[in-house]
Amino acid sequence: MFGLGEIFRRLAPERLKAIQDGLTGGDTSLLELLDLNLLRQEGRAADIAAGRIGAKDRAQRRLDAALVWREVARRTGDAASLRKAAAGAEAAAAAFQSGRRPEGWARARCEQAACALMGAEMFGDPGLEAAAEVAFRDARASARSGLAAALADIGLATIEGRRDLPIGDAEAARAAAARFTGPIAVLDGIARRSTPSRALAADARLARADLTCAFAARLKDVTLFRAALDDAAAVTSRLDAAYEPLTWARAEALRGQVLTLWGEMLGDVESLAAGSTTLTAALDQVGRDHSPLDWARTQIALGHALQGLGEASAAPRAYEQAVTCYDRANLVLKALDASPLRGLAAGARALCLARQAELTGDLAVLDAAEAALKIELTNLQPRRDPVGWALSQLHLARLYEARMDITGKPAGRAAAVMALEGAFDVFTEQGLASLTRLAADALDRLRAGSTVGRDLEG
Repeated sequence: MFGLGEIFRRLAPERLKAIQDGLTGGDTSLLELLDLNLLRQEGRAADIAAGRIGAKDRAQRRLDAALVWREVARRTGDAASLRKAAAGAEAAAAAFQSGRRPEGWARARCEQAACALMGAEMFGDPGLEAAAEVAFRDARASARSGLAAALADIGLATIEGRRDLPIGDAEAARAAAARFTGPIAVLDGIARRSTPSRALAADARLARADLTCAFAARLKDVTLFRAALDDAAAVTSRLDAAYEPLTWARAEALRGQVLTLWGEMLGDVESLAAGSTTLTAALDQVGRDHSPLDWARTQIALGHALQGLGEASAAPRAYEQAVTCYDRANLVLKALDASPLRGLAAGARALCLARQAELTGDLAVLDAAEAALKIELTNLQPRRDPVGWALSQLHLARLYEARMDITGKPAGRAAAVMALEGAFDVFTEQGLASLTRLAADALDRLRAGSTVGRDLEG
């Protein structure tokens, strides 16, 4: 899909002569063209260059190495690579500080913050998000203007927006999006002069689109969905998939997710179909060997879109295809025990199998789903990811309820109630109103006897 030819075509002859360590010569815009093996080699080469005796501008070289290792972590979810990136950024910050270079120190501090924020997303650790906020504020206080200041503003806007997400209204959503406007304009201006900054500007727009989409889904707001869709589309229109394949694929995947959620809200089959088509196009651009985690995330998003089509059309085949997507994603996620994505995919898979069983009356499908979800529950850590654990309990109860509805027998009701009570407590503690209502409604159905009880009484 990608190769060294694209890299060499983008490098001028004089720059080719200057490259001594690695393939990219410090140009981070070329990292997207490297497959995972080459990217790891690039990271090792950057480490060697930063540690070489007599190396010029060692602080910048340490920062360059940190950027490479964070990209490895972003594609793989590998905690060791992320720790290596964070350590490199810390060493770069110390070197910039000793050289009394405040702008360089601010840029390195932003990289430390980006590593912490990525860790919070990948492993569900709120402490890392707090550390990221401190580092972004430090960087913003030191940076006078330019790249570091814009990156710090983007990071703070992301963190503040996520904090407002569970409780904010449409006005809060618009205010959260507005915080991105200034720094995105700065990054756009820098990108016109510096190719590596194009991906940073794109990532900033995608962060805003993702946040706006989350608000839209919670508030069921069509205007916010349109804004998120426009942001994602703006990214794909500004990029060339041949030269920025991963960023383009991430933008296209987000566009597909927005269409899917919008279609779910409206019950619109056309939007759901457009979302699945868009996600398929994104998968065509990113391979499992190039970016395993992006590939797995997109498989989960495609599974969600197909699941929505199944709900809209009551077609067992759509659920079957969705299960296949979740199984493909698990090829990557099974090695990431601490990832919240693993529990998300397992729960969604169980729901698909439950609906498939309800539509076909096949209890063997339910048996397989229940066994797989119980195995996944043993891998979850309730203290680290309480919401993921609670969602799995909610999905397990859904399987028990589906079995009762199919068989007309109350076996499993007590286990379902126990699972729902645990989920309800967590959702209440976390302040997740919609999920709390979902668990409460399920509890009410079961305690009242649900359809099974009514059938038996009749």
